[in-house]
Amino acid sequence: MSINNISKETENRLLNFFNNRIEPEELAKTLRQVNFTLSLGVMSKNETLQSEMTKLRDGLYWLNALAETLNPYLELE
Repeated sequence: MSINNISKETENRLLNFFNNRIEPEELAKTLRQVNFTLSLGVMSKNETLQSEMTKLRDGLYWLNALAETLNPYLELE
């Protein structure tokens, strides 16, 4: 896994977004809903290219990872 460094400006914009525009729990809920909707859409298609499936699988994984970072809903204690 590679780690990308972000600029201070980007970091400030992200902090501003998360601190002033949306609650982390609400964003996590929305991300999970989008993941669910995308998954249903893919499962309902009869023919999907393998490259699209790989990209979608990766996208769903990272969206869910972000949701878990914002609000660890699935974390076991």
